[in-house]
Amino acid sequence: MVNTPEAQFAVDAVREAGQLVRRVQAEMVTDALVKGDKSPVTVGDFAAQAVVAKRLADALPGAVLIGEENAAELRAASGAETLAQVTRFVQSVFPDATPEAVCDWIDQGAENGGAENGDAGEPPGAFWTLDPIDGTKGFLRGDQYAVALAYLRGGAVEIGVLCCPELAGGVTPAKGDDGSVVLAVRGGGAQVQAMDGEPNDWTQLSVSAVSDASQTRMLRSVEKGHTNMDAIGQVAQAMGVTADPVGMDSQAKYAVLAAGGGEMLLRLLSPDRPDYREKIWDQAAGSIVIEEAGGRVTDLDGKPLDFSHGRTLANNRGVLATNGHLHQAALAGLRAIGA
Repeated sequence: MVNTPEAQFAVDAVREAGQLVRRVQAEMVTDALVKGDKSPVTVGDFAAQAVVAKRLADALPGAVLIGEENAAELRAASGAETLAQVTRFVQSVFPDATPEAVCDWIDQGAENGGAENGDAGEPPGAFWTLDPIDGTKGFLRGDQYAVALAYLRGGAVEIGVLCCPELAGGVTPAKGDDGSVVLAVRGGGAQVQAMDGEPNDWTQLSVSAVSDASQTRMLRSVEKGHTNMDAIGQVAQAMGVTADPVGMDSQAKYAVLAAGGGEMLLRLLSPDRPDYREKIWDQAAGSIVIEEAGGRVTDLDGKPLDFSHGRTLANNRGVLATNGHLHQAALAGLRAIGA
């Protein structure tokens, strides 16, 4: 499975980043944390992106990274304290790292793939995209979050890796357990191993065989900011769903769907953000994991996800992912409510 330099890099880098952000969480997410204080996830985001960018430059010279973060706020005087914290964590991986070098590594992911604010732009022919911590609220709650890295070529995802530190076997929430690394290679299937697993200790993932729409277990976000929770409930009603939903943040949901722990997930447009378009790093790794496990991923209109427009899925509305057997029923449910 891990038989190319790109796949080996992706697994190693995501595992290392997952272990790093787990250390950030253990040290900074405490009972004394003030409600609304996102400093731990900020530090974790920056530190993980710096480490992955540096590893990429060393392992695959010339490779392009499109990341979620840029170091502008760290370079400002007001960001000095945060930069010091980020640098300290990065030094646990690269002892000689300096604040300036850390900022430069972070910005390797901010220089490519369209406008800095996320507008559509002309992406490179081949590039990597990273979400260093997907699932901010889950990370702060000590719940589900993921490090997501994908390799894209010609507008299509070729490799996707998810590190889910609070997920066992790619499917079972397990705080403080071994965590999971999920790897998908186009045409090569999707597999999972523990974060500290042996190099060849992979288990194949397959979506569930459920084809009765009433038995659809919908993977629903706990965080409500980027979707329309009421409309998701209406879709479930239109499909005749009677099974209990599975609540979970981040692209960990994609791993669970690929492992057969649910049948469907939706990213509907929030009424407050009708023009929102998904960021590529929020979908690239998870989408190939589901597809290579036998599932299907489209937008709300049934169109394939188009990763050829810079930092956003500019030509797609929302996301629908299923085990494949229920995809047409889900699209019919979306049409029934006018979504």
